[in-house]
Parts: sequence; structure tokens; C-alpha cells
Amino acid sequence: MGFNGQVVLVTGGTGSFGNAFVRTLLKNHTPKKVIVFSRDEFKQVEMERAFFTEFPKLTERLRFFLGDVRDKNRLLTALHGVDILVHAAALKQVPTLEYNPFEAVKTNIIGAENLISAAIDRGVKSVIALSTDKAVNPINLYGATKLCMEKLFVSGNAYAAERPTRFSVVRYGNVVGSRGSVIPFFLEKKKSGTIPVTHQEMTRFWITLEQGVAFVIKSLSLMQGSEVFVPKIPSMRIMDLVKAIAPKARVNVVGIRPGEKLHETLLTQDEARHALEYPDQFIIHPPTIPGKRIPWPKGGKALRTNFVYDSNTNDQWLTINQLKTLVASDS
Repeated sequence: MGFNGQVVLVTGGTGSFGNAFVRTLLKNHTPKKVIVFSRDEFKQVEMERAFFTEFPKLTERLRFFLGDVRDKNRLLTALHGVDILVHAAALKQVPTLEYNPFEAVKTNIIGAENLISAAIDRGVKSVIALSTDKAVNPINLYGATKLCMEKLFVSGNAYAAERPTRFSVVRYGNVVGSRGSVIPFFLEKKKSGTIPVTHQEMTRFWITLEQGVAFVIKSLSLMQGSEVFVPKIPSMRIMDLVKAIAPKARVNVVGIRPGEKLHETLLTQDEARHALEYPDQFIIHPPTIPGKRIPWPKGGKALRTNFVYDSNTNDQWLTINQLKTLVASDS
């Protein structure tokens, strides 16, 4: 699916992903309109000022809509005439959500339900939601709410029935340039000469904002409804990141925080039985949707028995020099 002549709405549009996604649409495509939907009026004012300065000739195609995904009526109003919906709104700070669980449920789960119902009612053609590796075998509330969100979006295709709305999910790892990234935290701690590390053997999947945006755009072009798209991305070792940022700093091992894993997983053994591998991604077709199965994109191959895609057994690793480059681009 292309964006030319389409009306696109992004929930959580003032976040790191939303900013990058909207900028890419305005620079590289010709949508009829792009709607930024978010609940923070100050961030909207800041984004509006920055974008209207950067794209003065495109301001008639950019709109800002104040609202919350917890409010279904507001979503119904915002989605009028929308063709493509990218759902990036979420509460995502793991330690915070461990102590504010009901707020996470209201936004990440009830908000997803509201969005699905509103999108079907308004006849939105393509809806894609952003998920995370923390939704796989979750051990924290954030991951559990995102897993539930994934299930709701996949099942949304059954609710849509013969209506035109189709739902899919993109699932990827930690985003290098996102708000709350470990890079600015380590850079700040570098000044003290001591870097706090939760566990020296910790690994994580990493993807840049630009790669995340490109993968979402590609997934929108491929989706037919119910797929979970997983990119092939590199892993990084936390101690390599420390060496890239502050090689002379003292390391203080503080222990794994509540709800934190040593390694992350993007594709489980059970999911692998319903997935195909492509040169740059995996596509999962959940087996729980009734009715006719959608065709696979050409070129995929079955995964081997017992295949698991996790950050500590990945075959792609970021080197210290590559991490230095990422740090420089993020700081």
C-alpha cells in the first residue's frame, strides 16, 4: 500500500517514532493528509512549530489532533476519513508501569480495544500497531500489556469480518534514538566516572528510529491482515556499549531491575512453527483467526525445528565501533 493521496493518522504521533515517521512521510511521499494524534498539548505545539518551519509548503497536509486512545468517542472523531492508521501510542517505562499497573492497562489494552472498534466503525483500510520484544514471554506488566495488544489487533481481523479494515502488528527491539534510551543515561553517568550496569552479561536487540520507520512502511505495503512482522536486527552486549561510551569509567553492577530480562526474544519456538523467514525479516501468521488463511509473500522459507530468535544467540552483533557511531548520532 502506498501513501500517495491517502489520509494517515499516527497515534502517539509526538513521540520519537511519530516524529520520525511523519517526517519521512512528508519528505518522501505525498499523502493527502497526515494527522498527529496525541494527548500532550505542549509536545504538539513544539512539533507543529518545528515541522511548519521545516516544511512550510506542506503545512496544509499536516494536522494535530489532541486526544487520548482511552477515549473512544474522540478516536471516532479523529478517524473520520482516515485510510491508514499507525498505532504508536503506549505507556512503556517498565519500572514506572510496575508501580502503576492500572494506568498501563487503560492505555495499552483498553486503548487498543477502543482503536480497533473505532477503526472498524470508520472503515479505516489498514491499521498497523507497534509492539516490542518485551511482549514475548513477558515477565513485566509492560510486556504483558503489549502481548495483549498484539492478540487484540490480530483478532481484530475476525471482528472486522467482511468490512474493509485489516489489522497487523510490527514487533521489534529497543530503539536507539527513542526517549528514555540507555545512551543519554550512560552519557550523563559518564561525567561521574561510574557507569551503573544491571548485569554484565545482558544483551539487547537494537534498531534505529530510521530503520524502525522504514520497516513499518514496508510492513504496511505487505500486510493483508493478521501478520506479525519481525525484522532481522543486530544485538548488542551491554558491556560493549559501556566500552563505546565510557571505556575508562568504573562499572558498578547494580542488579537486574524488577521486570527486566537478561536477554530478549523476538520470535519464540512456538511462533516459529507458524512463521516464514525472509532475507530481512520473519512473518508470523497466528493460527487463531477463523476463516480463509491469507497467502504468504513469495520467497519465504520454513524455520528449523526448535528455532528461537533471541538477543544472546543472534548471528548479527554490533561491534564497539558501530556502537560508537550510533552513540555519536544519538547524542
